[in-house]
Amino acid sequence: MSDTGDPRVLFAAERTLLAWTRTSLALMAFGFVIERFGLVVRLLVPAMASAPRSGLSFWLGMGFLLLGISAALFASVQYRRFVHSLPSRDIPRGYRLHTGIMMNVVLALLGMGVVFYLFRGIH
Repeated sequence: MSDTGDPRVLFAAERTLLAWTRTSLALMAFGFVIERFGLVVRLLVPAMASAPRSGLSFWLGMGFLLLGISAALFASVQYRRFVHSLPSRDIPRGYRLHTGIMMNVVLALLGMGVVFYLFRGIH
C-alpha cells in the first residue's frame, strides 16, 4: 500500500455533494415557480382574483422549497461525516474541505429567506 493516498475517494464524495447541491437548488427553484404560478393564475382568471393566496400552489411551492433546503443541509451533514472518516493521507495538502458545505449552508439560508419572503406576502 502506498503512503501517498488516493484523493479520488474524496473527489467522488465531493461530486456527490455537488449533485445534491444542484438537486436542492432545482427543488427550491421549482417550488418558487409553483408558488408564483398561483399568482399568475389569479391575475389571468378573473374568477380567481378573490381566491385566498394560501391555496394549493402556495403550499405545494412551500413544500418543494423546504424539501430543497432539507436536501442541502442533509447532504452537507453526510459529506462532513464522510470526510471526517477518511484517512488524512487521502486528502491532498492544502485542500479546502469545507467549501462545498459552506455553499450548501448559504444556499439553505437563502432558501429560508425566500420562504420567509413568500410567507410575509400572504398577509
